[in-house]
Amino acid sequence: MKDSPQPAKRRRYDAAFRAEALRLASESRSTQAAARALNISPKLLYKWQKEALTPVAAARGAELDPATAAELRQLRALARRQAQELDILKKA
Repeated sequence: MKDSPQPAKRRRYDAAFRAEALRLASESRSTQAAARALNISPKLLYKWQKEALTPVAAARGAELDPATAAELRQLRALARRQAQELDILKKA
């Protein structure tokens, strides 16, 4: 058997590069021009723009440090308690 060539590995872009790409695309006349300037696929840039509009996808990609994650859990718990208190007061 012949040695088959190794497939090219996909490039992985960090959050800072994505944020800069999205900023450049928003300031540019066209997303395709921004993609060409960054030497990435326009489809990839469109995908990142779509993900930025959906909070679940944006949160999934975000790396949180432990202190920020703990604060987020605490604030969500507080919001749930306040929503429950508000429901109780509405019924009264």
